[in-house]
Amino acid sequence: MIEQQEAEAGRARLASALIANGSLTSDWLSAYDTVPRHWFVPDLVWPGQGDGVRQGDSVNRHADPAAWWRAVYSDVPLTTQWDDGDHTGEHRGTTPTSSNSMPTMVFSMLAALDVEPGDRVLEVGTGTGWNAALLSQRLGSGNVVTVEVDEDNAAEAQLRLKRARYSPTLVVGDGAAGHPPRAPYDRVIATCSVRRVPPAWVSQTRSGGLIVAPWGPEYGGEAVVRLTAGADGTASGRFVGSSAFMRLRRQRAIRPGSLAYLSGPWPADGIRSSTSLSPEALGSWPAMFAVGVQVPGVFPLVERYADGSYTLWLHDTAVTSWATVDWEPDRTAYEVVQSGPRSLWDEVRSAWRWWDDRGRPGFERFGLTVTPDGQTVWLDSPDAPVPARA
Repeated sequence: MIEQQEAEAGRARLASALIANGSLTSDWLSAYDTVPRHWFVPDLVWPGQGDGVRQGDSVNRHADPAAWWRAVYSDVPLTTQWDDGDHTGEHRGTTPTSSNSMPTMVFSMLAALDVEPGDRVLEVGTGTGWNAALLSQRLGSGNVVTVEVDEDNAAEAQLRLKRARYSPTLVVGDGAAGHPPRAPYDRVIATCSVRRVPPAWVSQTRSGGLIVAPWGPEYGGEAVVRLTAGADGTASGRFVGSSAFMRLRRQRAIRPGSLAYLSGPWPADGIRSSTSLSPEALGSWPAMFAVGVQVPGVFPLVERYADGSYTLWLHDTAVTSWATVDWEPDRTAYEVVQSGPRSLWDEVRSAWRWWDDRGRPGFERFGLTVTPDGQTVWLDSPDAPVPARA
């Protein structure tokens, strides 16, 4: 009885919050009511903290049921797996690799998917199964195909779906390949992020169909893109809001540490200079996105110190070039060191200035066009591609 009361109170509280922020629309309210989130949450989770990207301490349903119920019916993502399942125990692992997504993101993306009765949907990233259950409730299980790369996650999701009396087609495999036997699809939705939209997603979507997926460059910054598939094998559309999802397994990056770039004792062969652009200006999600689109193959790391200062490291994925910028409070000039064939700080600074000169546009002004030959990010119009600087 106590658990039932916790569930009812939590669901009502979360529904009010999601309706208030606009993510839970009237056409998805019935599915929300019929498919409780707690049916699809394991007993051990790590709730998101702060900005939703970082994970807090674990919450165990058996040890602290009240905390578990609070977590389930809070608008935060719940990490459910670390290190592709190699990690066990209640402490945090190294890399989060599966979750029950933040409810605001779940329903915002479902709203962007704009499903109609009878639509056939391909979902990439089954996770715990909640999203697949919501789609099955709305469209019928026979119209939903969901693909999960992790066998253990797939098996657990299958059990949860069965208990909830849903039976979408659940495929264990690489989501980048889609699922050709059931194509074409009216809608494709990904619950993992990509740097490149897989060609199979476009080719398996009918002309006029929609693809909704989190997309982000190597550098950082990420947003949900809503693409309309064309009859010519292309897809194009705008970004509709920021996001922070785990990367599609096939597109994960291997990021060497800073020591891999140094040829000797500090500053090795680096060339010193200074800049008036504070590294703080680069920290927002839209800024990182705009920089990353222009400076491919570059990623940042931050080395923080006890006094609050930090060093921004820039590395290229080819392991040929690096740069550092030292931030200290109350400074107007910051020391720069660069090495390698690419002057990474110069590239990043120029990319930031391009973004600043255009009024620091948010995600809603950017769009993406995908063709069989590649993909292009644009600003305001497909005729205005964002320049790539390397």
